[in-house]
Amino acid sequence: MATQRTGIPAALLRGLRLVGSALLGLWILFEEWGWEPLQRALGWIGRLPLLRQLEAAITRLPPVAALLLFVLPSLLLLPVKLLALWLIAQGQALAGMAVIVIAKIVGTALVARIFFLTRPALMRLGWFARLYGRWTAWKEALLARIRASWAWRAGRVLKRGLQRRYARWRAAFGGQQH
Repeated sequence: MATQRTGIPAALLRGLRLVGSALLGLWILFEEWGWEPLQRALGWIGRLPLLRQLEAAITRLPPVAALLLFVLPSLLLLPVKLLALWLIAQGQALAGMAVIVIAKIVGTALVARIFFLTRPALMRLGWFARLYGRWTAWKEALLARIRASWAWRAGRVLKRGLQRRYARWRAAFGGQQH
């Protein structure tokens, strides 16, 4: 039976939503995995005197300037992503993928740190605060569904087992001097 608005069968539409949610959930998990550690790493680098002064100036930006600065890394990474596509088109798929991965890591780190520094100013923009609240609620609900899944729970059990094995191996072999 097709839905009245789209003509797409309801079961197909539900399946597409499920696949889309799963892919988006994995992307969000990747972002979450990298967001905090990368932001902290840049915070550690930000202790350098010149960067500390720059970060202090960023925290004093008015909301609109903070928003422009928050969007800037995405715009600056566009040429890098185009370079990656060009490399792939030239038959250098590995180099192109490496550029994409490095750009993703550096971009995530920059956006995370800039968001950390500009968040108070950004939250003074009513529309931004509302969208951020909606995004956060939606993201948490999606992550809760993912974390409740069998695959997630099995992965956590596997991870804990590997951590225990590594700890035992390190205790047995890591302390020996050659």
